[in-house]
Amino acid sequence: MFQEDTRRELNGRLSRLTPLEPSRWGAMSAPRMVSHLLDSMRMSIGELAVASKKTPLRFPPLKQLAIYWIPMAKGLPTAPELIARVPDDWSEEVAALRAAFDRFAARSLDDRWPAHPAFGTMSGRDWGALMYRHNDHHFRQFGI
Repeated sequence: MFQEDTRRELNGRLSRLTPLEPSRWGAMSAPRMVSHLLDSMRMSIGELAVASKKTPLRFPPLKQLAIYWIPMAKGLPTAPELIARVPDDWSEEVAALRAAFDRFAARSLDDRWPAHPAFGTMSGRDWGALMYRHNDHHFRQFGI
């Protein structure tokens, strides 16, 4: 997420998405998925508070395996705050997601980053890997 070519790749994939694109799995519509990704990005940079959960994912080595290595499974539970919002206008949501990518990348890896609701304390590197993998997971859900 911190590399320009990575954001360019994500933005290119986002450009191919339409609001009526059917998902390959799950119940999210394309507009709901974009608002979910936007709110996840907002959470990662401290713009959206999400309640903490006590899970074993907070502890090494499970934390590192989940963030960096284990493929994201289809249908994983998510924080209610990340699926509660009704999507706004399609073009506004897409533009806001693109802007969130840029705000994320503008932060330093060395900044103090917000805690993740399931993983707890996270470094900028952790957040970068997780947010790329999360966006990629949902883009694959819609075939982009």
